[in-house]
Amino acid sequence: MKYVVLASSSSRRKEFLEKYNIKFKIQESNIQENIYDNVSPETTAISLAFQKAINVAENIEKDSIIIAADTIIYFDNKILGKPKDKQDAKKMLLNLSGKEHYVYTGIAIVKSGTNEKKVDYSKTKVKIRNLSEDMIDNYLLEQEYEDKAGSYAIQGKSEIFVESIEGSYTNVVGLPIVKLDKLLKEYFEISLI
Repeated sequence: MKYVVLASSSSRRKEFLEKYNIKFKIQESNIQENIYDNVSPETTAISLAFQKAINVAENIEKDSIIIAADTIIYFDNKILGKPKDKQDAKKMLLNLSGKEHYVYTGIAIVKSGTNEKKVDYSKTKVKIRNLSEDMIDNYLLEQEYEDKAGSYAIQGKSEIFVESIEGSYTNVVGLPIVKLDKLLKEYFEISLI
């Protein structure tokens, strides 16, 4: 078994990998997550994931397989990252209310000490139901919105906001497992199951 490192402190990504036949350790990257207006959402998600993987690969033993991911929300021709504060979270949720948006997760897999790498992304359409201000205010009391792209977590209490999705559920949570498994098998001979 190859040495696998998850370049993320996300409890959701950790929980996903713990379900499968893969031994891994966690080493968080320390990149600055910059988002630029003139860059496509898929390029942004892939770039951020790749930066995380490379950052960790530079500080890890040779031939380790580093898995990194980054999830963003694309709505109204703009990328929504994580909210700055509660007020920003409320604004995001009010904007998403009753509308569709897209969730992009970039994946980067890098073998440290080599030029072996693979990047890809997954895209899922999400429809949020009409939200009242009371619903949003009550949700924000839970502080679940913190550190979440778009200010919600489909796997948490805000699942009640999600009317429908088209595409990968695990992508919306933050790690498209089917895509990850295919990339690991095809390029790195690692199987999750």
